[in-house]
Amino acid sequence: MKKIKVIQIKSKIGARYDQKRTLLALGLHHPHDERIHDDTPQIRGMITKVRHLVRVEEME
Repeated sequence: MKKIKVIQIKSKIGARYDQKRTLLALGLHHPHDERIHDDTPQIRGMITKVRHLVRVEEME
């Protein structure tokens, strides 16, 4: 399965409650945290919700 790296680039201070919870669900706690996830529709949906706070890199 294809993998993606999700990197938090901005702080969650000032973000809505549901966006903060989405970051936690992705395993991101602080700016510059990064996690590797399977590229699934569920993960893509979470990334879309917090797209202004994260950066996504495709992995081989």
